[in-house]
Amino acid sequence: MTSETAQAVEAREGAAAHRSETHPATVREYIESLLVTVILALFGTTFIVQAFKIPSQSMEPTLLVGDHLLVNKFIFGGRGHWFDHFLPYREIRRGDIIVFKFPFQDHPHYVKRVIGISGDHVKIVDQQVYVNGKRIIEPYIVRDPAAPYDPFGDNFPPRSPEYLQANMQPEWADEIFQYIHDGEIVVPPEKYFAMGDNRDHSWDSRFWGFVDRDAIMGRPVVIYWSVVGDGDDGAGRNVNSWFYNLLDTVLHFPSRTRWSRMLHEVH
Repeated sequence: MTSETAQAVEAREGAAAHRSETHPATVREYIESLLVTVILALFGTTFIVQAFKIPSQSMEPTLLVGDHLLVNKFIFGGRGHWFDHFLPYREIRRGDIIVFKFPFQDHPHYVKRVIGISGDHVKIVDQQVYVNGKRIIEPYIVRDPAAPYDPFGDNFPPRSPEYLQANMQPEWADEIFQYIHDGEIVVPPEKYFAMGDNRDHSWDSRFWGFVDRDAIMGRPVVIYWSVVGDGDDGAGRNVNSWFYNLLDTVLHFPSRTRWSRMLHEVH
């Protein structure tokens, strides 16, 4: 065997040995990268962002039925710990849109706008909202002249038990007067008074009470998809109905998607 041939054989054997050594490492690195990606995704959806679908018209025109949102779960994370000021936390402010667990029944997720924070005095006079004695400007709300008359839409809080409404949560009807002082609702510590932008079609703090601080999941930041629909999330439907609804949505994806709302920032 010539020197050139021996060198070629050695080169081939060396390359084969290199491949045998690097191939397992490449597979291992791929699996590790995949696991890290999955862990980060699970961490992100648990602690940072979560998807949420708008099921009702209570926040129109800001949020429409069929809007799919990404909710920032991290922004309101501070609880007074020493390390909070090192993280991008902030306090909940008036005007923030929040996603939270409804305080009664099966605790579904609701989305409303914060009107009053802890210590605020809130009232409605002739459809105008006042916080701490000052009328607030609400460019985001809409009124429906065709909606049935609702006294709480015109004036709130009620002056006496005779003015309580039939559609109030019973627990709230029993305790609301504990929080009324001089014709205003006073928001207690660690609580928030929230209302929908579609003021005549929103079942909100006027009817069921305050939002607890610990019930707030986060703040919607962006609409990642919006589809024309009826807002039915599938509760109470059988599997066939759910499947056909999903298939119908997929088949009509281009025509039902509100393209102008894609990646629309939420305010």
